[in-house]
Amino acid sequence: MSAVRETAGAAAQRAAIGDVILDVRDLYKEFHVGGGLFGGPQGVVRAVDGVSFVLRRGETLGLVGESGCGKTTTGRCILKLEDPTRGAIVFEGRDLARASPADLRAVRRRMQVIFQDPYSSLNPRMTIGQIIAEPIAVHGIVQGAAARAARVRDLLTRVGLLPQHAGRYPHQLSGGQRQRVGIARALAVEPSLIICDEPVSALDVSIQAQIINLLEDLQTEFHLTYLFIAHDLAVVRHISDRVAVMYLGKIVELADRQALYEEPLHPYTRALLSAVPIPDPELESQRERTVLGGEVPSPLAPPPGCAFHPRCPIAVDRCRGTVPELREIKAGHWAACLLA
Repeated sequence: MSAVRETAGAAAQRAAIGDVILDVRDLYKEFHVGGGLFGGPQGVVRAVDGVSFVLRRGETLGLVGESGCGKTTTGRCILKLEDPTRGAIVFEGRDLARASPADLRAVRRRMQVIFQDPYSSLNPRMTIGQIIAEPIAVHGIVQGAAARAARVRDLLTRVGLLPQHAGRYPHQLSGGQRQRVGIARALAVEPSLIICDEPVSALDVSIQAQIINLLEDLQTEFHLTYLFIAHDLAVVRHISDRVAVMYLGKIVELADRQALYEEPLHPYTRALLSAVPIPDPELESQRERTVLGGEVPSPLAPPPGCAFHPRCPIAVDRCRGTVPELREIKAGHWAACLLA
């Protein structure tokens, strides 16, 4: 694997951020498509295209963007559920991109994931108690069946379920209850980093708020760090300390939550925020909307220059030929736009 090229921007982010638990540097993930049985033309989809960011211990970084922008693939690469094409994923000082299977086993319990669909991520043939107890037994956290059962009951209580739920099966629980089981399973191995892959998008709005509040309470109690992947900007604003916006495999803006929502610098971010409804009808009717034209370009044939320029309302000629780098426009506020 070739050496990782670290941009000056990524180095500056890391130097300024403090106690870094996760450092993603120049991450790429490519998928080869086509060919097949009849030997058709083969193409390459660059799902993650040079992504770099750092995550401070104890914070929540929101990763947002439209479907297909590469945010979930980024999370899967960090977890090594997908092998990155190239780049570095430095977690607690260890580069997971180059780690052997034995090395990965040693850090698995320190990194966990909460999946989007709480039903498909739970084994329907196992009881809730068995699902939560399995990682405890695999990692040898608690010895003895009785002690593990007590640990399971404690975890169920902490996520807002009853100890009696341990004897039930996933299909006997509601969607919100199943997601709480997923959270309890992630907590069972005492991780330091949890990747939340759209954990509330499949839930009713009222349940979403309960799960978000639960995640915040658990973060405080267990000193957790979250990478929160979502497409709902309202949810991300509530839970995140910083927010990174992705478009077609690249991070186009990265900033503190307040700065990004109050003064977005990238036209794509402004368009996303203008689509978020405001509860006040009077304010909703008065605000300016940014309506994007066209469709998201095919990742098989991304446009030259800035990938966003075919849909950008302020694009100029040089946007069609120059790829903008993610640069610090204001203190702690990064954007990949030639006009920012």
